[in-house]
Amino acid sequence: MSKRLKLPVYSRRRDEELFFEHFGPRCGLDLDLHREDPSPETAGLAEGCPAISIITTPIDGALLERFYTLGVRFISTRSAGYDHIDRGAAKKLGMRIGNVSYAPDAVSNYTIMLILMTIRNIKHIARLTQAQDFSLRRWVQGRNLNNLTVGIAGTGRIGRQVIKHLGGFGCRILTWDKFAPPGPEEVLCGGRRVRWEELLAESDIISLHMPASDDNCHIINAAALAKIKEGAVIINTARGSLIDTAALIDGIESGRIGAAALDVVEDESGLYYKDHRGRVLPHRDIALLRSYPNVIVTPHTAFYTDQSVSDMVENSLKSCMAFLRGEENSWEVDL
Repeated sequence: MSKRLKLPVYSRRRDEELFFEHFGPRCGLDLDLHREDPSPETAGLAEGCPAISIITTPIDGALLERFYTLGVRFISTRSAGYDHIDRGAAKKLGMRIGNVSYAPDAVSNYTIMLILMTIRNIKHIARLTQAQDFSLRRWVQGRNLNNLTVGIAGTGRIGRQVIKHLGGFGCRILTWDKFAPPGPEEVLCGGRRVRWEELLAESDIISLHMPASDDNCHIINAAALAKIKEGAVIINTARGSLIDTAALIDGIESGRIGAAALDVVEDESGLYYKDHRGRVLPHRDIALLRSYPNVIVTPHTAFYTDQSVSDMVENSLKSCMAFLRGEENSWEVDL
């Protein structure tokens, strides 16, 4: 029997335990599970191991160098996004990075839920119901989705799945993707490809489905909000850096933005996935956004289903094993 390869796993959550127990032996790995996050103090746990598995803890250049001196050459993050890792520093060191994939259904389903919650004013209704106020008021009245135009910004796996789900509601769908310029009346999965300016101007609802990158940082900014259809709804289940939060707050307070549902916000790292009950929230923008009656804020949980967690654990382990064996690794990202 061949010896199993050791793999240190950082930030192991309790909900991941069964999946590590199940997939570790199947991947031929001897898992060294740790609840601690990767840090200068815990880096020594990976000494002599070429690969490690992490989650969304920020990994800066100094920490990458520390891991590199200990022998680590590959880092797999159990997340689709990898913007928490200093890619420039990794490239300079020759460190390789991998992310994971999971079925698009979790985030696409959550996106549809947030769209419906915003246009049906569920936050208002829930608050009034909690106060036992069951009267019909103007701000309780919602809108029918079939009467609205939905703009999907980003047409990767999740964006396409959202378009597919929206097809059953009978709404008009516009799509935009910076990597796929629109052709004449080109249709994608029932949605018509348009220019970015057209999507902003014509959409009653704009839903973002792009990874974080230097090119699309603050793609929703003051200039974009000036072009947006008045009263439009913004949905973000992708990455917080896509929206200039200060500009969004101005748009909400001016009435330019009719509502927003944000599963992600700028600078959420180190805040989400922790219990802050009884504490002053160390993020003014989130505290402010949560106070608005027409804004829904959830803590980056769109991905969070049993199937997604299983996929993320399994694919991170498979990615590490592919690296350790020198095999082709479909999850390795270009730096």
